[in-house]
Amino acid sequence: MILNFQCINLGQMIIKYQVPYDIFLTINHIYESQINNLPSANKTLIGKIENEHSLYYNGENEESKKQNFLPHDILLWFNLIYKHYLDSIGVESYSFKTHSIWVNEMKKNEYNPMHIHSGDSFIGLSSVMILKLPNTYGVEYSAPETPQNGRLQILGSTSGQFAKVDYQPPMNLRDFYVFPYDMRHCVYPFNGTDQTRRTLAANCDVYYNQTKFRGVN
Repeated sequence: MILNFQCINLGQMIIKYQVPYDIFLTINHIYESQINNLPSANKTLIGKIENEHSLYYNGENEESKKQNFLPHDILLWFNLIYKHYLDSIGVESYSFKTHSIWVNEMKKNEYNPMHIHSGDSFIGLSSVMILKLPNTYGVEYSAPETPQNGRLQILGSTSGQFAKVDYQPPMNLRDFYVFPYDMRHCVYPFNGTDQTRRTLAANCDVYYNQTKFRGVN
């Protein structure tokens, strides 16, 4: 049972989960101990980030080899979270598979431009896990009362006056955000430190009858 979660509605749903401490520690340990063996993920990603490495790939792209550096219990946890998300928003008669999991290790001045995700399916779930944060994001060159440095921003599909159209998570260690593939999102650069900002990203392909989902509340 998933007890610790928060829903954020931007026309499409973002759900924030908290990663169990043992899973958080294990993923960080695998990344740090296996960094020299992890395949680079740069060719398949849009980020302006030097260190992007794959932990898991189960897609059908013939140019990318299938791989897995994660234990079975952690993969089961990802599946549990994705099932909870889909059940929570009322999707019925679906199937899904975890497509890919990778780590972005951002240094100062690196960034992730506005983008969406996809896997073997154009329908699915993106997700972002906070693994490591710098102790400062540096100088805000203007409007320091509304900091942007190093922030994740997610844009919703709704529009119009008084609509809530974007979300900037406060970002704490062990946060895990899940949202649809087609929600645009980006990460702004930071400065003023040699520490890094480490996040895990994962894609989950979803297969279901979209016609039956119409009008579901």
